[in-house]
Amino acid sequence: MTGTRYRRVLLKLSGEAFSGGAGFGIDGATVTRIARQIKDLVNAGVEVAVVVGAGNILRGRNAAKEGMDRVTADYAGMLATVINALALQDALEREEVQTRTQSAITIQQVAEPYIRRRAIRHLEKGRVVIFAGGTGNPYMSTDTAAALRAIEIGADILLMTKNEVDGIYTADPKKDPSAVKFDKLTYLEALNRRLEVMDSTALSLCLENKLPIIVFDLNAPDSLGRIIRGEAIGTIVSSEV
Repeated sequence: MTGTRYRRVLLKLSGEAFSGGAGFGIDGATVTRIARQIKDLVNAGVEVAVVVGAGNILRGRNAAKEGMDRVTADYAGMLATVINALALQDALEREEVQTRTQSAITIQQVAEPYIRRRAIRHLEKGRVVIFAGGTGNPYMSTDTAAALRAIEIGADILLMTKNEVDGIYTADPKKDPSAVKFDKLTYLEALNRRLEVMDSTALSLCLENKLPIIVFDLNAPDSLGRIIRGEAIGTIVSSEV
């Protein structure tokens, strides 16, 4: 643990993080690069859990807008997260990192059921644990799953990845060149300003449990390693500025 700031972290990977900029599907080289960054954390003695999204395959909310029943669409999205989880698990195991996938929906052939105490035991043994299936409930985002799992396993921090955006801005920097980046925010500021950090349910969970969040660009060189070493990158959301 020498030189590392955090003992246990939860990394939230959006579905788009798997697509390599294409916006859909799974890009093998991108997933391998993510796996190698995670491996560096494991080698440094950090316990790593991951929650995966599925926007590169299916967004339940978007499918519902197109006429699909919302509950059905959300369950389909949960199944899509399992696909991403298996892709990441395979990439990690090819890097010789011991990995376990746990799913909030029962799918015994490919993943363990989510059991909190078992997940913590895996982490204590140095295994990466990938949480799939969201919370297992419709109407709940994978951001909410990330906040919930981070709190349940006692993570020191929640790391939220963004695609080609290096933190939280006053507006979308891709659309508004005058947008200003925040280095630090409080939970209440993020909620009151309606900034796109995560959905309000997830942010409220972090607020109530004083779980700090760092929003950063995973594509930046050695971004995970720099965070673990305590470097100030991205935007940190906490109870104090």
